[in-house]
Amino acid sequence: MSISTPFIKRPVATTLLLIALTLGGAIAYTLLPVSALPEVDFPTIFVQAGLPGASPDVMAAAVATPLEKQFTRIAGVTEMTSRSSVGSAVVILQFDLSRDNQFGGARCAGGH
Repeated sequence: MSISTPFIKRPVATTLLLIALTLGGAIAYTLLPVSALPEVDFPTIFVQAGLPGASPDVMAAAVATPLEKQFTRIAGVTEMTSRSSVGSAVVILQFDLSRDNQFGGARCAGGH
């Protein structure tokens, strides 16, 4: 007696079993959690500098640009943005995922 003998002798039961398995698989498939992209927090550092009373143009030229030049020397920076307003400049550094946030902060503080 082979493994297929009971299925051949009972075609109605075999059909019902196949329908039940297919229906169970379809229901299980709809219940699977799916996300398009995983949630990832990139290591990011915000650097804020101030110069009271300075215009946004002066902040960009005298503060933000020199900071950006220094920060380009840091390895692993994938994105750098800066914004200047009256009396303050903010530079945002984003590192690749292989970097540790504390390491990047130490590199920024050390000026390397």
